[in-house]
Amino acid sequence: MMLINGVPADRISADDRGLAFGDGVFRTLQCRDGTPCLWPWQFACLTRDAARLGLPVPDESLLLAELAAACAGLPSAVAKITLTRGSGPRGYAIPAQASATRIVAAHGWTGYPERHARDGVALTWCALRLGLQPRLAGIKHLNRLESVMAKSELPEAFAEGVLLDSDGTVVEGTLSNVFVLHDGRWQTPLLDRCGVAGALRDWVMSQVPVEQVRLLPQDLLRADLLFVCNSLAGIWPVASLDERRWRDFAPVRPLQAALAQEYAARPA
Repeated sequence: MMLINGVPADRISADDRGLAFGDGVFRTLQCRDGTPCLWPWQFACLTRDAARLGLPVPDESLLLAELAAACAGLPSAVAKITLTRGSGPRGYAIPAQASATRIVAAHGWTGYPERHARDGVALTWCALRLGLQPRLAGIKHLNRLESVMAKSELPEAFAEGVLLDSDGTVVEGTLSNVFVLHDGRWQTPLLDRCGVAGALRDWVMSQVPVEQVRLLPQDLLRADLLFVCNSLAGIWPVASLDERRWRDFAPVRPLQAALAQEYAARPA
């Protein structure tokens, strides 16, 4: 089911700035029996991203009600909240009187294979390099062309690809954030120049101490353990990155268990 500004519909105006320019933000989340998982982190990310683009944020209770309506009859669903700057005259300039468009959509979802979380996944390096744009760094905005192109080059044998920026530093996966364990210390790429700061990334950093640092490809290859994560997939330990192999996933199991408990609680 899809709601556009609270009304069941599946069409937006052809002059909507989200369609024309990617002028908007979105968040994708798991819902169980109509209740969104990781909601405090998801709403915080949506609010933060919208504020950075100067977009109004709907009332939290309104979004929760619309999520429940969109997920009605779906025990397990993937939902998406999209906020655009709405329709406007042609040209890049932001309209003085913009009227935002709010889209809440949900579809039935059975999840990823359990073996990904249990046995780990195979990663490879993406050839595409992310451009540097500090003004948009961390924001999950609607222009995801880099992710589309990176995903399109990923061979089927690999569950995920690692993206570097144009300077050669590690940023993220095509659909995930990356965490690295070095000598008992968790690290994740500093997302101050590009990349998307996911809600599950924020949750992980609320559970364990994490250093946000510049990471090079060799830092990943020398790591004691890697995992990738997003709010739909959960936490996947990395079994291989090209020729490098890992087998001991014990350090990530407590985080996986805590996340399972968090999803079962589904606070909202």
